[in-house]
Amino acid sequence: MSKDSQQPQQSEEVDLGQLFKLIGNMFDRLFKFIGGIFNKLFLAFVWCVFFVKKHFIKLVIAGLIGIGLGFLLEKTSDPVYKSYITVKQNYNTGENLYNTISYYNDLVKQGDDVTLKRVLGDSIDVESILHFDIESVITENQKIKEFDTYLKTLDTTLAKTIEYETYIENSKDYTHKYQQITIKSKKRDNFKAVFEKIKDDVNTNEYFKREQQKDLFELERKKQSLENALADSKSLQETYKEVLTKAFQDNSGSQTSVTIKNSEEENKTREFDLYKNDLELREKLVEIEREIANKKHIIETISSKQDSGSIDNKKEILGKVLSVKIFYGLILTMLTFLVLLGLQLIKYLERFKDKV
Repeated sequence: MSKDSQQPQQSEEVDLGQLFKLIGNMFDRLFKFIGGIFNKLFLAFVWCVFFVKKHFIKLVIAGLIGIGLGFLLEKTSDPVYKSYITVKQNYNTGENLYNTISYYNDLVKQGDDVTLKRVLGDSIDVESILHFDIESVITENQKIKEFDTYLKTLDTTLAKTIEYETYIENSKDYTHKYQQITIKSKKRDNFKAVFEKIKDDVNTNEYFKREQQKDLFELERKKQSLENALADSKSLQETYKEVLTKAFQDNSGSQTSVTIKNSEEENKTREFDLYKNDLELREKLVEIEREIANKKHIIETISSKQDSGSIDNKKEILGKVLSVKIFYGLILTMLTFLVLLGLQLIKYLERFKDKV
């Protein structure tokens, strides 16, 4: 029996040994694979360094030619002017506003000056317009505050499942209250008219006008109710003062306390409660008046650049704004690098020409 019991133990030890050996070989191959990748990347980096070193003079010359070309174009080309306004949306006009700007841009790209003049107005020189753009004006801190406000509108259990990244991914730029509209043009004397036309298109939209009328009517009703409540409060205070005066005259020379009795309280003066109620009504009235002032404009301008605009001599590449000279210098250098790289690749492939 002792021999029979030893055989399973030896078999288990052999199986475990093979398992550990297999795991060790697997990790060894994994580390060699990762090491091979880093080795290839390092060799590619070294090759690029020597490739740039070999063609350094050519790349520098290409960059200088690009800078010279940019300088020449900057001096000889017609200037491009840019102007912008920042607007505040008092209603959910964002989607309509973005669609309008997109429509104008499509007309500019298609060269449909007839339709563009019809929608913008005959007085606007649409042939000079080059581009429309719109983007939200909001900081990261403001996004965090909006996220916090959004969470407060949700059930506690649901709010715990919403992450900030998910909220940002699903939010739209046009939902933000402040938007910046930018126009680029060959002429600098028709920006104001175009901006006013864009605003008028939103302010005269029938849907938003109906929403505005409903909101203003409701706010005016609330305002009237608060004013009536204030008048009643004032009347009640006057009555209360008369009661106090009469009680003081009837009990001259002694301390007087006037009480208003009801089912819950007795022997309690109400002067402070009346004063506090009056303050609350006035605060609500101020809030209502401020809201009425906001709702009187569907969309309104809060800031604008000069009506004549400013010269825009910048180019954008990979999200970076560069001067015209640097832009063309960088572009020509990159093109030269790609051409030299392509020639090097063709030269390398020629080695395998006889094997094909």
